[in-house]
Amino acid sequence: MTSNSVSLFFLFFLLCFYVHLFHNEVTLVKSVRGGKSTNLAQERLFVNVIKPQNSSQVKRVVEFPLPSVHECIVSPGSRFDCGRDRLLSRAECEDRGCCFSPLPLSPGPPWCFYPHMYPGYRLGPFSPTERGQAATLTRETPSYLPKDVSTLSLEVMELNADCLHLTVKDPSSQRYEVQIPGVVPQSKADAAEVLYTIQYQHNPFGFIVQRKSNRRVIMDTTVAPLLFADQYLQLSTMLASTLVSGLGEHYTTLILDLNWTSLTFWNRDMAPHADVNLYGSHPFYIVQEEDGFAHGVFLLNSNAIGYPMMPPYWSLGFHLCRWGYTTTNATRRVVQHMHEANIPLDVQWNDLDYASERRVFTFDPLRFGDLPEMVEEFHKRGMKYILILDPGISSTSPPGTYPPFDDGLRRDVFIKNATGHVLIGKVWPGPTAFPDFTNPETRVWWDDFIKNFHSKVPVDGLWIDMNEPASFVQGSVDGCPDSDLENPPYTPRVVGRQLNSGTLCMSAQQKLSTHYNLHNLYGLTEAYATHRALMNIQQTRPFVLSRSSFPGIGQFSAVWTGDVRSDWEQLRYSILAVLQFSLFGVPLVGADVCGFGGNTTEELCVRWMQLGAFYPFMRNHNDKPNAPQEPYVFGQKAQAAMRSALNLRYSLLPFLYTLFHHAHTSADTVARPLFMEFPTDPNCWTIDHQFLWGSSLLISPVLDEGVVELVAYLPPGTWYSLQNGQPFYSNGQYLLLPAPLDTINVHVREGHIVPRQEPALTTTASRLNPFFLTVALSAGGWAWGDMFWDDGDSLDSFEMQKYCYVVFIVGQSQMISEPIKLNGALDGLVLGGLQVFGVLSAPRYVIANGEKVQDYTYHTDTMVLTVTGLTLPMSEVFTVQWIL
Repeated sequence: MTSNSVSLFFLFFLLCFYVHLFHNEVTLVKSVRGGKSTNLAQERLFVNVIKPQNSSQVKRVVEFPLPSVHECIVSPGSRFDCGRDRLLSRAECEDRGCCFSPLPLSPGPPWCFYPHMYPGYRLGPFSPTERGQAATLTRETPSYLPKDVSTLSLEVMELNADCLHLTVKDPSSQRYEVQIPGVVPQSKADAAEVLYTIQYQHNPFGFIVQRKSNRRVIMDTTVAPLLFADQYLQLSTMLASTLVSGLGEHYTTLILDLNWTSLTFWNRDMAPHADVNLYGSHPFYIVQEEDGFAHGVFLLNSNAIGYPMMPPYWSLGFHLCRWGYTTTNATRRVVQHMHEANIPLDVQWNDLDYASERRVFTFDPLRFGDLPEMVEEFHKRGMKYILILDPGISSTSPPGTYPPFDDGLRRDVFIKNATGHVLIGKVWPGPTAFPDFTNPETRVWWDDFIKNFHSKVPVDGLWIDMNEPASFVQGSVDGCPDSDLENPPYTPRVVGRQLNSGTLCMSAQQKLSTHYNLHNLYGLTEAYATHRALMNIQQTRPFVLSRSSFPGIGQFSAVWTGDVRSDWEQLRYSILAVLQFSLFGVPLVGADVCGFGGNTTEELCVRWMQLGAFYPFMRNHNDKPNAPQEPYVFGQKAQAAMRSALNLRYSLLPFLYTLFHHAHTSADTVARPLFMEFPTDPNCWTIDHQFLWGSSLLISPVLDEGVVELVAYLPPGTWYSLQNGQPFYSNGQYLLLPAPLDTINVHVREGHIVPRQEPALTTTASRLNPFFLTVALSAGGWAWGDMFWDDGDSLDSFEMQKYCYVVFIVGQSQMISEPIKLNGALDGLVLGGLQVFGVLSAPRYVIANGEKVQDYTYHTDTMVLTVTGLTLPMSEVFTVQWIL
C-alpha cells in the first residue's frame, strides 16, 4: 500500500449520533450556473432522520419574524431546503421565517430556504467527561416542527488521532439506541497527534471540522439549522468535494449524483433498479478530496462496528443454486454434470424447493426424503451444502404438527402487533409469524431449531432471505392501526409510499422497541443469531448469506445483491454494488452470476462468469421460470471459457484468502475501487467498470454485448498481463486491449508477488496442490508479497495463533521466503514453481536453495521467466535465484 493510499484509508472521521437513523433520507444537491457545476464549497448534504415516540401528532403554531431582504440574499447553490418535510406555499414558507424565491430549474435548488443565521440551538459551556467533553444545547424559540425538543445534550469524543465521535440526544426522554456488537473505544486521543480541529458556532449552534494539515473543511454544519423533533432530525453540512461515494443500498454509480437527488434508507424487498430503496441500509459516505486525501462520515450510533469475519476457505470457491431443483435427484444431477464437465464446484445449494409446504426446518418427504444422504454424498466429494432459511414461520399448521411455531408461541419469540397478539404477515408458506431476534429467548429458540435440523441434515451454511423483513401483505393480515408510527408527519420516499408497505406494521412490538425503530436492523439481528447458532453447533467458522444488511453485518454474514436481472446493465451495476459493500465493511459480497430474473444468453453468462470469478463471493443463482444457466448447459466454447475463468479464480484463492485475512484483522478492503490505491490520479476517481483485488490485481471485465476489444485504464506504472506476463508501461492512460470471449483482462501491478495454487474441482483438493508464485518486478527489480494460511475452517485461528504467515521478497534477481509465523498448517505443502514478469534478459541459469534448476524457460518477447518442477517446502525458508 502506498503512502497516499494509507492517508486515504486511515484518515477516517467517525460521526456517530445517539439518535434514530432507521428510516431516513439523504438529499444530495448540486447547484448549476450557466450549465456548469458551481465550486466545491457549494456542495451540500442533508440528513433527515425520523425518530420515534408514540404520542399523537400536535399541530404547532409558531410565529417567526420575516427575514430581511439582506438575509435572503443566498445563491441558488447555497440554499438549504426549509420544506424537507412537505411542499410549502409562499405563505407557509414565510410562516416558518424562511425565504421564498422560485427558480426555473427542476430538479434544482429549493424555492423555500433558510435565511442567514436562522434561529436554532444555543451552545452552552463545555465540561469534561470521562471520554471527552459535554455541553447542553438549548432552543429558546420553538421550531416549526411538531413536538420539537428544546434541550439536547452534546458529547464530543476524540477517540484517536483520526476519529472524531459526536453524540447528540434528548436527555429528558429514553429513546431507542441501536445496539451493534462491537468494542467501544474508551481511550482519548493525544492532542498532539490529532489530525483534525473542531470549532463551534455558539448561536445558532453548529460545528466545523477541519483537517490540520491543509485547513480543509471536512464538515460544516453551521450552514443550516440543526432540527431535532420527535420523528424528525435534520443535519446539514458542506462537503469538501463532488466525489462522494457510499450511502447505500441503492442502484447508483460509484460517484453519487449530487444534482438535487434524494436517497432513502429503508430496507425493502425490491429487485435492484434506480430511484428506490433496496435491501440494506448503510449510512456511511466517503469523500475524495481530489489531492490524495479523503475522509469518511458514519451517521449512525454510539457503537464501534468491528472488523469483518474471516470466511471459511471453501466459501471462496464456486457456488451453484437455483430455485427449481425440485428433488434430491435433480440436485445430484447438477453436481454430477458439473464434475463430468470438469468445472470446479465447491458448494451446492437448494432454494425453498426442499421444504415441506415451504415451511422452514422441514424437508419434503417425497421429493427430498433422502436429503441427509445427499448431503453426506456431497461431503464425500469434498463439497459443501447450503440451503435457504427464511425467517417467516408458518402459522397455519394444525396445533402440535409444526414445532417451530408451536414452540415459538410457548416461548413467546414472535413479534406482536399493537394489541399484544402475534403479528401475522404472509410470505411463501402463507400466513406467517416473524421471530423477534432482539429477544434473547428467540436466539436460543433459533439456535435450538437450527441444531435440531442440523442433526438430521448436516448443512455447512445457511442462507437467510426475505429478511428486510419482507411480507406479501401490507403490515399484517389484519392491517395496522392509524398512528404516527404508521403515518408519521414526514415519510421518506420509500417504495409503496408507506413505511409498512411490503413489510410489518411500524407499531409492531419487539423486545427492544417498536418495529419502527428496529426495521432496518432485522436482517442484522437475524444474521447475528444465525452466525451464533452455526458456530455453537459446528464449532467451525460459520457461513451465513443475508439479503438484508445494516452496518456491522460483515462481522457475521456475507451479502448478495438480491434479485438482479439477466441483462448487461445489471452486469455493469454489479461491480458498483460490490465496491459499495466493500466500503461498508462487507467484503464477502457478490451478485447472482448470470442474473436471477429473466433468461440469460450464452455470451452474457460467459462474461458474467468471468466477472463473477472476481467477486469476493461467487454464486450462480437462477429463478425457476427461467432457462437453465449452469455452465454445462452451454456450448463447448462457452464451457471452456467458464472453466478457464473458474480455474483462474481457484488458482488465486491463496491470494484472495490473504486479502480476507487483512480485512479481518485491519479492516482492509478486498475488492477495491481504483481511487483507494491511486487517490491523486483524477482518472481513478470515478472508475466503476474496473476494480482491484487488494493493491495487486487490476480486473478489467467486458461489460457490453458483442465486444472483443476493451478500452481499459491503467494507472501510472508498469502492469503485467496475468495471462502471459506482457508488460504495459503506462503514464496513466487508456489502452485498447484484446478481449475475445475466452478472456478476461487481469493485470498485476509492478512490485507485487501473488501467491497461487494449482486449481482443482474443489478447494478440498486444491488446498493439497503445489503453490506457485507470480512475481511482478518493479523497474528497480524488486517485489513483495505475503500469504496467510491456516486450516481454513477453525474458529479464531488468527486470534489463537493457529496459522502460518509467510512473506516473499524479491531483489537483485533473487526471491527469498521468510516464514514469519508457523504452526504446521503448511506442513507437506510445497512451492512447485514461479513466474517472474519483467526479467530484462535471459538468465544463464537458475538456482533454488543452492542447487541448479533444470526446468525453466524464458520468453524474450514478454521477458517472462518461468520456473517449474520445484519441491521447496512452504514451511521453510527457501531462495530462488536467476543468474543473468
